[in-house]
Amino acid sequence: MSHTEVVDSKTAWGGGTSPFGAGYGKLMMWFFLMSDALSFTGFLAAYGFYRHNFSAIWPSAENVFTHFPFVHGHQPLLYVALMTFILIMSSVTMVLAVEAGHRMDKKKVMVWMFWTIVGGLIFVGSQAWEWYHFIHGTELGAFELGIGTYTLPDGTIEQTQGIIGRWTDESKTILELPWRQTVGDITTPFLQLKGDELSAVLANGHEIHGANLTHNEYGHPLFADFFFFITGFHGTHVFSGVVLNFIIFVNVIMGTYEKRGHYEMVEKVGLYWHFVDLVWVFVFTFFYLV
Repeated sequence: MSHTEVVDSKTAWGGGTSPFGAGYGKLMMWFFLMSDALSFTGFLAAYGFYRHNFSAIWPSAENVFTHFPFVHGHQPLLYVALMTFILIMSSVTMVLAVEAGHRMDKKKVMVWMFWTIVGGLIFVGSQAWEWYHFIHGTELGAFELGIGTYTLPDGTIEQTQGIIGRWTDESKTILELPWRQTVGDITTPFLQLKGDELSAVLANGHEIHGANLTHNEYGHPLFADFFFFITGFHGTHVFSGVVLNFIIFVNVIMGTYEKRGHYEMVEKVGLYWHFVDLVWVFVFTFFYLV
């Protein structure tokens, strides 16, 4: 014997329930994050295109980001890896804050939100420190060739803007250019100039230190442009997240969410914080490692 339940049409189509049980604020946050993800995708795709187009003269990140605070010597990507670890750990503390909010544990929410804010501030400060060293450059510097035609040992090179020569010694008597040269059976990805050949090149170029939006000691200027834009755009997101987290932290201390009976606002800003952490994983992978 079958049982048929009678359902009122007004009840069935009247709405009143959120899809997947998500509130309005969380849905709007997801919409924002999806649009923001498309922006970062476009930036990284453009970076990949230009890197492939200028692969012969594109600098390697492991030869650019070699500094570590209070440590001398060549430390390729070590500090960037530490920054990444700190940001990922701040995402862990945010998860713990959200979980404590579900249990209505005000004290634990305060503790984990505090450490999330600390992690974000360390990351933003580390990024500023990294920018400083990138802009300042090395003591030795580099040499940017001027636009012209040079007769070199392996033939005539028509100079194009963006080729940067690196000094091989502190006396600046040998300049190494990113140019393929074949001598016998050996092919090298660079060309070394000295003597009269070097003098001819030095007469139509200029020495540069560090990087900005028009010059880059480490290689093609577009590398610096993408570095400042992509990491700066992400850094702005992280700083905004720190500000939001601080506001929520203050509200937790004041008992705002205890009075509301839920900590959903912590979960909303948690979504944003996880997003900026995830984006940095992609930036770190495609900009620094690949």
